[in-house]
Order: sequence, then structure tokens, then C-alpha cells
Amino acid sequence: MLRLLNLELQKLLLNRASKVLIFISFILPFTVLILSSIKINFFGLFTLELGELGIFNFPIIWHITTFFASQFKFFFAIVVVSMIGNEYSNKTIKQNLIDGLSKKEFILSKFYTIVFFSLIATILIGVATLCIGLYYSSYNELSIIFRETNFLLAYFVKLVGFFSLCLFLAMLVKRSAFALGGLFVLFIVEWVVFGILTWQINAEIAEKIQRFFPLKSMYNLIKQPFQRVMMTKFPEKSEMFYDYAVHSSDIIIVVAWTAIFIFLSFKLLEKRDL
Repeated sequence: MLRLLNLELQKLLLNRASKVLIFISFILPFTVLILSSIKINFFGLFTLELGELGIFNFPIIWHITTFFASQFKFFFAIVVVSMIGNEYSNKTIKQNLIDGLSKKEFILSKFYTIVFFSLIATILIGVATLCIGLYYSSYNELSIIFRETNFLLAYFVKLVGFFSLCLFLAMLVKRSAFALGGLFVLFIVEWVVFGILTWQINAEIAEKIQRFFPLKSMYNLIKQPFQRVMMTKFPEKSEMFYDYAVHSSDIIIVVAWTAIFIFLSFKLLEKRDL
């Protein structure tokens, strides 16, 4: 595993564009640190500091930071599709196979790289969240601080699942731009299918089926936190009930899709004449 990972890292680090995109994908999530320190002055009457609004209290901060950080996953998605696009355009995929790398090892090298960068990103956002929370949070009990760290697991699984999808699309079309366009097409297809199901059956059943769609299942791992913040600020409004929790069933669905994408990527490479 380490040999395959090291091989792929060498390719990425020798490419200037990949190094820049990897750097950006790791740095941008840390803008949440800037967000936490923003102070808004209202005409000199009073100053509002976002960090003092309670949104960076434990345990809700785990939800907010992982959701915010996941919005920047598209930068590393470009790196993932470029890994495949460059292999085909530079003919390095054929050379790797000639040099003794099996097709299975080729796909695994890409997957190990995805897992590696997803793990690094998860650790970094976890450290950043802990630092912000310890500074701003009104709660310092360990049971509260680490209560919802399962959002970190959801964040990791979401990244691995999403990047595995990008890998599959890149293997399918062999062009980076088309692979990224495929993400948009898949998003549209999912909502069109959902609309048809809602029209032909009913909304309740359509929503139950929709949670098994690739992109929707990944989104369900970390839902938007804004409604949860409103519930925290106005707890008396019971009609604002919102299920924001990380569910093991959603994790299983995304893990299953990840396995499917990696398997299909291998099958595409196995049957393709290089």
C-alpha cells in the first residue's frame, strides 16, 4: 500500500498545478478561522462578533465546521480527475502497466491517495474545530466537547465517497473537464428522477428512494446546519424540528457507493484497450 501511495504522491508533487490545487484544498477550509474572528460594526453603535453568537459552542461547532469545509471539496476533485486525465494524455498509464504495475494496483494507487488526502483534511479540520471551540465555547466539559465528533467521521466518508465518484467519472470519460461536467449532469439527473418519482408515486416514497442516490446520500451525511442554529436560538418553536444527526445508515450507503465506484473504475480499466 505504501509503495503505491508513494508512487502516486510523487506524480502529484512533480506537477505544479496539482501542488497548487492540493494546497488550496487544504487551506480554504481554514477560512472558518477567519469567519470566527469577524467583527461587524453597526454604524458605530455596537460591534457584533460572530464567535460570540454561540455558533462556535460545543458540540454544534463540529457540525458547522465540517459542513463549511466540505463545500471546498471541489478543489481536490479537480486533482482527482486530473490524475486520470494526465495519465491518458501523457501516456503514463500505459507506461506504468508496461513497467509491471497491474491494473488493480493502478486503481488502488488512486484510491489510497484519495483516502490519504481525505484523512489529512479530516485531521486538519478536526484540529481547527477543537481550537476554535476551546476559544469560543461556553462549555468545557469533555463529554460535551467530544459529543458530536462523529461529524468528523461523516466528513471523512463524504470526501472519500465524493472523490471515488470523481475517479470513476474520470475513468469513464478520460477527460478532466468532461468528468467534472459529469458531476453536474448527475446532480440534474438525480433531481429529475426525484421529480418523476414524486409525480408518479408520492413525495414521501420519493424522498426515501432519493436518499440512496449517490450525491444525495453524500449530502445527507452532513446536512446544512442553519436550521439547527435557528432551533438553538428559538427552542420554543417545536415546529422547527430538523433531523441533522449523522446516521449510520447514511454512512453505510456512501461506503457502498464508494466500493461500487472503485470496482467500476477497475472494470473499466480492465476491459479498456490501452
